Amino acid sequence: MHDQQHSVSLPHPIKEQDSSFPNKTTVAGRITRSFFQILFYLHLFLIAVFVIFLTIYGLVSDSKTQHFHPLKWYPPLLVSTACAGIIGFTWILIITQNPTKAIISAFWLSPILTCAMGILFIYIGTAISLAAGVVSLVSALIQSLYGCWVSPRFEYATRIMQVSIASPPNKIRSMVFSSICIAILYCCFLVSGIGGARALENKTNLAAFFIFLILLSLGWTMQFLKNAMLVTVSRVKYMQFAGGDEIEIRVAFRDTIKYLTGSVSIGSILVPVIGLFRGFARSMSSIGGDTHECMFSCVSCYMKVASFLVTCGNRWGFVHVGVYNKGLVQASTDTWEMFIRTGMEQLIDLDLTGAFCFLSGVATGSICSLVSGIWTIVVHKNYAIEVSIIAFLIGYFMCRLAMAWPQACVLAYYVAYSENPQSTQFDATIPVRLEKLQRSQALQIV
Repeated sequence: MHDQQHSVSLPHPIKEQDSSFPNKTTVAGRITRSFFQILFYLHLFLIAVFVIFLTIYGLVSDSKTQHFHPLKWYPPLLVSTACAGIIGFTWILIITQNPTKAIISAFWLSPILTCAMGILFIYIGTAISLAAGVVSLVSALIQSLYGCWVSPRFEYATRIMQVSIASPPNKIRSMVFSSICIAILYCCFLVSGIGGARALENKTNLAAFFIFLILLSLGWTMQFLKNAMLVTVSRVKYMQFAGGDEIEIRVAFRDTIKYLTGSVSIGSILVPVIGLFRGFARSMSSIGGDTHECMFSCVSCYMKVASFLVTCGNRWGFVHVGVYNKGLVQASTDTWEMFIRTGMEQLIDLDLTGAFCFLSGVATGSICSLVSGIWTIVVHKNYAIEVSIIAFLIGYFMCRLAMAWPQACVLAYYVAYSENPQSTQFDATIPVRLEKLQRSQALQIV
């Protein structure tokens, strides 16, 4: 009863007929959102000008010396970018048709493909490639061990995915396809700028810095596209789970771009950084344990900081950003408090949806890296390591963009359930899982 009262006290979700979002944030929050909205669009404009300049100036100036060979550098990257889009869209279709096989495949294919990529890096034979190869092989081992450790959770992960993606929004596939096409074009555009910077390598020591800036822009923009999709789809699915008015996916996306760009831009920086720190803290906790008093003290400090930060910025907050037009920090805090209030915190911590999306991205990135790397080794081995790493990043981000659809459905399901667990819209999937976790915890205490 308390949870039902709490859900009533929330601000009313935005209906389809009222797409003018009422502002629920403070003055400081509105200023912050406006600042990041302007910053994001300004960054897009500046990076576009920068990439055009680098492409034209770099290739024209290098045409006399011929130190850079664009016909050997560009094709592997452009083809692997197209492959990333095709794999991402195909993977989504597989997930919707058979989530059980998709989840199991992701957890076992990702370490295999990462290992293959690591072997490729070592074969290239440079100092950088050897370091990247060792990191890849260690990562593959960690992924394998993690897959074995979490395999008992596959059944629940499959079930929560099935109930969440049921009854997909109208035209969602066309929206995903369109977003992937836009991402492919944008990545190809940035690749042209990276090639221009590569052509200037013999003329300036800043070439590597230029490439780093473009890759930084790639990461932020692709995160923005993914999170804009998260906000849009989660809003539509939340209304479906909460029994509210249905919203067209087109209207929801228009509202996201028009009103929520600032919040999505902030989240595209904040959430990955906090997630990385939290993952590091949890890894330290698993390794450190209580074997050493000093280490245990540091791990305890890390976990306290991570627990605080996750309430300030988490991916579940994107649901309230889209539904209630809250700021990201406020939305993240509210959703996490609801998880704690309904006893779902452990369930959320053990959920495999995030790991599934991450490993899908790693597998896709590894495939793209192998395609471009093998091609480059055949035509010009000196370009192999840089082309392979760039292809991996593009493949990873492209798949994560495609995976935003099922991930948003799961996020919306959890948040809607936490607001009203007694709703008849939900089956026994979460209650049964909570009972199992409680029994398991009771046995450990005993």
